[in-house]
Amino acid sequence: MFVTPMIRPQLCSRRHFLHANGFGLGSLALASLLERDGLLAAPVKPESFGQARYDLTPKRPHFEPRAKAMISLFMMGGPSQMDLFDPKPMLTKYHGQKFPGEIKYDNLAQASSKVFGSPWKFQKHGQCGMEISELLPNLAKVVDEITLIRSMSSGVNNHAQGLYAINAGRIVPGRPALGSWLTYGLGSETDNLPAYMVLSHPAGLPTFQGEHFTNGWLPALFQGTLIRATEPRILNLDPPPSLAGRSQERQLELLKVFNEEHLAQHPGELDLQARIASYELAANMQTAAKEALDISKEPEHVKKLYGVDNPATKDYATRCIIARRLVERGVRYVQVLNSGQSWDQHGSLITALPKNCEATDQPSAALILDLKQRGLLDSTVVHWGGEMGRLPVLQNDAGREKWGRDHNTYGFSMWLAGGGFRKGCAHGETDEWSHHAVIDEVKHYDYHATLLRAFGLDHTRLTYKRNGLAASLTDNQGAKVVEKLLA
Repeated sequence: MFVTPMIRPQLCSRRHFLHANGFGLGSLALASLLERDGLLAAPVKPESFGQARYDLTPKRPHFEPRAKAMISLFMMGGPSQMDLFDPKPMLTKYHGQKFPGEIKYDNLAQASSKVFGSPWKFQKHGQCGMEISELLPNLAKVVDEITLIRSMSSGVNNHAQGLYAINAGRIVPGRPALGSWLTYGLGSETDNLPAYMVLSHPAGLPTFQGEHFTNGWLPALFQGTLIRATEPRILNLDPPPSLAGRSQERQLELLKVFNEEHLAQHPGELDLQARIASYELAANMQTAAKEALDISKEPEHVKKLYGVDNPATKDYATRCIIARRLVERGVRYVQVLNSGQSWDQHGSLITALPKNCEATDQPSAALILDLKQRGLLDSTVVHWGGEMGRLPVLQNDAGREKWGRDHNTYGFSMWLAGGGFRKGCAHGETDEWSHHAVIDEVKHYDYHATLLRAFGLDHTRLTYKRNGLAASLTDNQGAKVVEKLLA
């Protein structure tokens, strides 16, 4: 028999109700929405946001924003900048000869001091004349829409520390990811989907897995929600047939009564407000998420634009289309991930790098074109890049087919498009070997400060009180906004 809303919590507690009538919501891959008891710290009071609260309602930024949403195409492993974005004739000229400077290797066992000239040619493209590798023919067609940063650096020659720096501001684990900061600072523009969503690869998550989308010590409401690469993309989203429809609606109505009574007994508890809001979001997702993640009704010409019809690009194309659909529906931050460290070519670079590019180049470029034709590119930042680049010397010198490159975080490349960033701009330079950033260097924290500015946020004012101190994404590292990157 169904329990009516007149039952008091003394007879049927809120906790017992949730345990007995969860409809599978606890396994929605929405851990950030359903597991926050005892996980929340003290609330921050951002200067311009008014009274602090833990929810995803839209928040007022510090400045007029240029961007409202972001799609990060994150390439874990370290794409080789001198083979894709940063042509260096000196590498070709001195290929096979001893490198004249000092190199900091990550893998001494396979280290070599021989210069490794890029096997691929570069050409100028677009009205801006940006030089791009032949491995990226589709990106070459949209270079007039992107800002290419050739002078990125974080100075830590390891994947874990590089990931933490690029994704969370410092080289140590346990800090909130960029997507968590954006959703914490700005909230969401949808009541039916999580503000921060992560699209995983069919082969699994990248190395360090949940560290890519962790909320760290921010309230768990701001953690990324992981979406599977294959159907069902969210497990247990639907209730059992016997409980669907009006039966579920009545139980959710009862849950709302319990929540309101519980909140009334604990006035001013912002973490409780956030927890209640998350349960409501989980219920709303049952319809909205399935619709947003289904590309079957997308026009065939759109699917073809992204490469859904090509086995080599089908997976990445599908996830890029989903990312666009999520942004269209008000999701603030979407991250599209690869598996393992698939761009980490210590060996077999000559065969492995073209495969990576084949899988991602067309969908990435199509995302820019599609957002532009829908009028969304001006308000959506598209990011492409990894946690590091590669060295200018050979690694694994055991035959051409085994050649690779070791890690380099002192000078590497990534690109951005839309959301207030300049168009057709190549920013900064590395030295003649593509080893160190030497002109207009962009540290990882400068990138973060600049990105937050595009969203109308001051990186020094977007803070969270932790252990009595105001912590931030850039965390007093001397970060500066790189004005040259913004339009």
